[in-house]
Amino acid sequence: MSTPVSSSRRVFFRTALGGAVLVPGLALHGESTLSAKGVGFAEPAQDLPHLKDADVIVCGAGPAGIAAAITAARAGARTRLFEVHGCLGGVWTAGLLTYIFDFDKPGLTRELVSKLDEREARRGKNPGHFVYEPEPMKLLLEEMCVEAGVQFQLHTRVAAAYRDGRRLTTIVTDSKAGREAWSASVFIDATGDGDLGAQAGCAWDVGQDKECPCQPMTMNALAVVKNAKTLGEYMSFYQDDSRHLEAVEAFKGELKRAGIETSYGDPTLFHVRDDLVMLMINHEYNIKAFDAAQITAATVRSRKEVNRVVLGLRSLGGVWEGLQVAATAEQIGVRDGRRIHGRYTLTKDDLISGARQADGVARVTFGADIHAANVEKNKNDAVSHGGFKTKPYDIPLRALLAKDVDGLMMAGRCISGDFLAHASYRVTGNAVAMGEAAGVVAAIAAKSKRLPHEVEWSEGAALLAKMGQRV
Repeated sequence: MSTPVSSSRRVFFRTALGGAVLVPGLALHGESTLSAKGVGFAEPAQDLPHLKDADVIVCGAGPAGIAAAITAARAGARTRLFEVHGCLGGVWTAGLLTYIFDFDKPGLTRELVSKLDEREARRGKNPGHFVYEPEPMKLLLEEMCVEAGVQFQLHTRVAAAYRDGRRLTTIVTDSKAGREAWSASVFIDATGDGDLGAQAGCAWDVGQDKECPCQPMTMNALAVVKNAKTLGEYMSFYQDDSRHLEAVEAFKGELKRAGIETSYGDPTLFHVRDDLVMLMINHEYNIKAFDAAQITAATVRSRKEVNRVVLGLRSLGGVWEGLQVAATAEQIGVRDGRRIHGRYTLTKDDLISGARQADGVARVTFGADIHAANVEKNKNDAVSHGGFKTKPYDIPLRALLAKDVDGLMMAGRCISGDFLAHASYRVTGNAVAMGEAAGVVAAIAAKSKRLPHEVEWSEGAALLAKMGQRV
């Protein structure tokens, strides 16, 4: 059991990967020693600024984290939100995704669609999948968080987690302000890669096994063209919701004509607005989402590939004349991160049977989307669907509740599921619905002095209905 934090001296038990390490006392800044065994580095302990002004803390401000924080705040909880990048939205904004799947759901998804339409920031009329503009999305998410009363902090990464027995009580963040400690009644891991869950000592899975193979990463990019109307045959879903495969094949033909072979076997071009397009043309294989060195190398390779491809297409002239990279993503797109063990694990069988759950918080209609695990498979089958047909199925609240740690929920890619189920529920429409559910349950738990697993989903659904949101 951890020692209580006092204003004069703070002593924490840090729980990481199931083990507890005592971090005592106070050391002078800059003073350090090698560990007792002479291996590694013993970081000096220090007193940290410690805030206890939140009921709910959300780590990660991607689609799931945004939904969780806004919903928790609207439900009356004092809510803090931490994000490592310089904007809210995660893969939507820092990742330049621009394309949304499985978004036709009741709740916050419809509110977002309506607000994007008010700003003329969405292309297409289909509520389930469409192209949006990243810059208006950044502004919209900031305004919604401010309006809801969410206290959010950018450029801040969760760095450590501390438990009192099974219960998560405190996290430590790293930012320009240094290391700071934050306590709350309930925490939500919306980091995508399960960073908080892992730091808190939860068991987890990744890819097909701990050493992968994982689904590949992708660097998205925005480009400016001379006249987007002349590229219609090469752009997926351009003025036609059904036209994708034909556009991919036509685009591949142009790449071949330029002597280019992309690392992604189904290179895709989307129309964002006017003469702005999005390129999704590369794959980075078997990169672990929690290995900074691997991600750095993958980012450098993929950014180089994007620019090489654009230069190659521009050399063709004609409709490609003047093609120019406007921006590459700050954040490479990750498909496979940690999946934190929950009190229910979604499996392939749930997808095949179209499982219904009494505590179902979201209904998934997106099939398994499995990108090739290596270069050879990519050449013949860039994207597969697992060899089975998916029926619409429910994500239960239990899959959002950490199994090994109390007071911790997950939302988004890092919920509890197997590799094949994850390949279906990981898209951002489902992330929003999961975040909405986690946010309302976290708020109810915090305000009623219960743990999230003690809250019935019926309570969460009733409060969402009362708030005008419905999952």
